[in-house]
Amino acid sequence: MQILAGLGNPGGKYARTRHNIGFMALDRIAEDHGFTPWRARFQGEVAEGRLGQEKVLLLKPQTFMNNSGQSVGEAMRFFKLTPAEITVFHDELDLAPGKCRVKTGGGHAGHNGLRSLHAHIGEAYHRVRLGIGHPGRKEAVAGYVLHDFAKAEEDWLDDLLRGISDGAPALAAGDTGRFQNAVALRVAPARSSKTAAPAPAAPAPAAAPERPAPQAEPAPDTRNPLQRLADRFR
Repeated sequence: MQILAGLGNPGGKYARTRHNIGFMALDRIAEDHGFTPWRARFQGEVAEGRLGQEKVLLLKPQTFMNNSGQSVGEAMRFFKLTPAEITVFHDELDLAPGKCRVKTGGGHAGHNGLRSLHAHIGEAYHRVRLGIGHPGRKEAVAGYVLHDFAKAEEDWLDDLLRGISDGAPALAAGDTGRFQNAVALRVAPARSSKTAAPAPAAPAPAAAPERPAPQAEPAPDTRNPLQRLADRFR
């Protein structure tokens, strides 16, 4: 048994914001892998199912981002799990949009959802860091993460979520390399290494047959008949 938790804020107002990409990832996994309908439990919404051979609980805390650890901690203690059996999906300002990295332990880097998790379950849980990019100025971060994804971002966002769903069984099995490869194949699909063969060169036109040089015509004989007759007997 393990828990995959997505971080975000409850309510339709926040549903498509960058801060809610963790919720979006879990929604895609639940839909694609036949999980149970979402229901209220552990101060959050949960769905149950399997990823490969692993029994998994998907958890979306409804405590708002800053108190995410309350919900995750309650579920972890109920199932008598350790932080090593918890994987958290969250937005990451320090990764370019569409990038995905898996990490275990470490600091919270100022992310309020992770800060709350550190306080309730410690730091030794797994994290799937989902890149949303940085607005460029520290004072713009709050508005940026609470703003909806732009229409221009929808393609890479959909590819990222599909890749996460594709690789979810590998992630549950602990194969983070195969998980990240599944994401990469969606976000940046490999191009064929085969290149088109160059077209064969057109054959050179056959050389025209060489014609003999024209011979000069003999000059007309201007001698009178008596001179021609005399020349014959010389």
